[in-house]
Amino acid sequence: MEKVVTFGELMLRLAPRGYLRFVQSEEFEATFGGAEANVAVSLANFGLNAAFVSVLPKHEIGQMAVNSLRRYGVDTSLIARGGDRVGIYYCEKGASQRPSKVIYDRAGSAIACASPETFDWDEIFKGAAWFHFTGITPALSESTAQITLQAAQAAKAKGLTVSCDLNFRKKLWTKERAGKVMGDICKNVDYCIANEEDAKDVFGIEAENSDINTGKLSREGYIGVAEKLTEKFGFKGVAITLRESLSANDNNWSAMLYTGGKASFSVKYPIHIVDRVGGGDSFGAGLIYALLKGYEPQKAIEFAVAASCLKHTVEGDYNMVSLSEVEALAAGNSSGRVQR
Repeated sequence: MEKVVTFGELMLRLAPRGYLRFVQSEEFEATFGGAEANVAVSLANFGLNAAFVSVLPKHEIGQMAVNSLRRYGVDTSLIARGGDRVGIYYCEKGASQRPSKVIYDRAGSAIACASPETFDWDEIFKGAAWFHFTGITPALSESTAQITLQAAQAAKAKGLTVSCDLNFRKKLWTKERAGKVMGDICKNVDYCIANEEDAKDVFGIEAENSDINTGKLSREGYIGVAEKLTEKFGFKGVAITLRESLSANDNNWSAMLYTGGKASFSVKYPIHIVDRVGGGDSFGAGLIYALLKGYEPQKAIEFAVAASCLKHTVEGDYNMVSLSEVEALAAGNSSGRVQR
C-alpha cells in the first residue's frame, strides 16, 4: 500500500453554531483541522497509508487532536509530543453576500516552536512514496520555514514525489516573505497546487483576463500561469483550482491540471456550500490519490475536483466521503438522489 506523509499543524477549530456570528455566540462547537491533516484524513478514507507529522502537547487537548486523526485511520506514530499549546482558529460561516471569517490564535503553538532537531526525516520517510505540505506551515515561524525546507530536500533526495499547495495566508506572513521562502522550497517540489490567487500573491504570476472578485476566470490565463510556474521551477505538474464565487453559499467549482505541456480541465460543478473550509485540501488529496494510482491527467483532475466538490457538502475540516462516492460523482452521478 502506498504511504503518504504529510507535515503541518493540527489546530482546534472553534465555530459558532449554524450561521451565528462571533458576537452573537455564547458557545462554540469544537473540532480539529489543519491543511495537511485534512489531506491525511482524506487519503486514509480512500484506503491509503497516510501518516501525519507534527508536534502536539502531551496534555489532554493535544491528545484530543491526535485522537481526531486516529479515528479515521491516520498514522499518528510520527507526531512528536511537546510544547505548551495547540493552535486555535475561530471560524464564522458566511452566508449570501457575507463572507466567512477566520481568526487565528496560533502564535506560540507547539509546531511553531519546534526545532529542526525534532524531526528525523530519514526515519520518517522510510517506506514512503509521497510527501505533501502547504505554504501555511513555513509561514508559522522561522523555524518551521527551515524545517519545511529540510523536509522537502530530504524527501527529494530519497526519491519521494513531493507536492505543495501554495496556500498563501496574508494573516500569517507578507507576500515578499512568502515569495522568498517558497521560492527556495519549491525547487524540491514535483507537483504544485494553487488557487486563483496563490501564484500571484506568492510569485507575482498573474492570470490574464481574469478577475476573482467578479468571478471572471480565463482558461488561457491559467494555462499561462502553469506554464510560467513550470518554467520557473521545473514542476512535473501544476494544478489550479478555479472557484467562481457567486456568493458565500453558491460557487462554481472546477480545476485544471497542467502536465507534459498540456492542460486538462475538469467539468464544472455548481455547488451549494455547507462548509467550504478544507475544500482545497480535499482537492489536493484527490489529486495525490489519482496520481499515485497512475490515472491519466484528465481522469486525475476529474477525480480531484469530484472529491473537493463533495467536501463542500460536509461540516468541519475533514472530508468524510468514501472512495466509491467520489468515483460515482466523477463518473457523472451528480443528481444527489437518495441512495437506497
